[in-house]
Amino acid sequence: MARPNAKHVSSRLFFLFLFVGLLALALISDFLWASSSSLASAYSSLASNWASEKSGSVVIHNVEKEKTDEVNKDPAPGRFLSATYADIPAPELKWEQMATAPVPRLDGSAIQIKNLLYVLAGYGTIDYVHSHVDVYNFTDNTWGGRIDMPKEMAHSHLGVASDGRYIYIVSGQYGPQCRGPITRSYVLDTETKQWGKLPPLPVPRYAPATQIWRGRLHVMGGSKENRHTPGLEHWSIAVKNGKALEKQWRNEVPIPRGGPHRACIVVDDRLIVIGGQEGDFMAKPGSPIFKCSRRHEVQYGDVYMLDDEMKWKTLPPMPKPNSHIEFSWVLVNNSIVIVGGTTQKHPVTKKMILVGEVFRFKLDTLEWSVIGRMPYRVKTTLAGFWDGWLYFTSGQRDRGPDDPSPKKVVGEMWRTKLSLQ
Repeated sequence: MARPNAKHVSSRLFFLFLFVGLLALALISDFLWASSSSLASAYSSLASNWASEKSGSVVIHNVEKEKTDEVNKDPAPGRFLSATYADIPAPELKWEQMATAPVPRLDGSAIQIKNLLYVLAGYGTIDYVHSHVDVYNFTDNTWGGRIDMPKEMAHSHLGVASDGRYIYIVSGQYGPQCRGPITRSYVLDTETKQWGKLPPLPVPRYAPATQIWRGRLHVMGGSKENRHTPGLEHWSIAVKNGKALEKQWRNEVPIPRGGPHRACIVVDDRLIVIGGQEGDFMAKPGSPIFKCSRRHEVQYGDVYMLDDEMKWKTLPPMPKPNSHIEFSWVLVNNSIVIVGGTTQKHPVTKKMILVGEVFRFKLDTLEWSVIGRMPYRVKTTLAGFWDGWLYFTSGQRDRGPDDPSPKKVVGEMWRTKLSLQ
């Protein structure tokens, strides 16, 4: 019998080993795919357990700490976190797009007086800020009645409150990018369209929580002069008919946690402060244009109430950390409704994450719930409520359904019919 050719045997062995190797690689790939699918499925299951359906809304349990601990326990699971992991399940709402605002706005301010929404200042772009007021009429759903602001008034991060006729504007950032704050404060008579001055705030503040309570204009928190350090100070001054009744601001009890971009609401003779953050963008050292430079930020969902004894009490926190909501709230049927905002950055990509839920805080039960989803995620919305309709306009929206990071500054106006039991 002839002996096999050595070259022929070597060739057969090569193809045999190649086949075995490919088979092993296929088995390993299948195992890894199954493992990752299992982990992703487990995460989805965990996310779905954050909320339980109840009466057409999603009632949220206090799982903020548990969720954070789970994410931070081991960096490896972060690889499986989708960009939209922070979204909370929410009922769908039917939104209708209305007339777009004359200009897009980020970090603008708003006050509703009867059927009119006064929209003030804000960034158009990072290099351009607005110095006027636009007015939206809820009755005929049109924009009109532009009012120019004083040249010395701040352009963003304002503290704003109203008594039903006069709009009080306190401190804020003067100019674009990350320029410095000022202490100058003003008042607008919405009937005569005339401006007046208020005593300057003792020190400058970015986006302080501001509200009128028991005849006094209260200003608290915000960020300090460097734009990053949280302020705890709390001042008040007596006001009436658009004028300050005192020459100086009075020191009040400091707020338990400082920082900007929080909702401040007076209801049933209670002063309530919701959400916010510690830290913010700062001006790049040595930059002649005060170019914004990102710094560490911590968003939170804390809720505080100032009681009759002038002591702060802690109320149940928001379903998730949320900031940039200072003008994103309305009062409806003994409830506070908040639309949009910014939550904590993605733990892996470190990208900013915008909020697309509509939250409800029932004042009788002190219970939070998610009552709907917005057309897109967006921060610094300017909200109003009229004749059963919830409105919001402006802000900075997300990059799309699958990417909650911020992109375009918008001026769109949206509304949805809202009936709360």
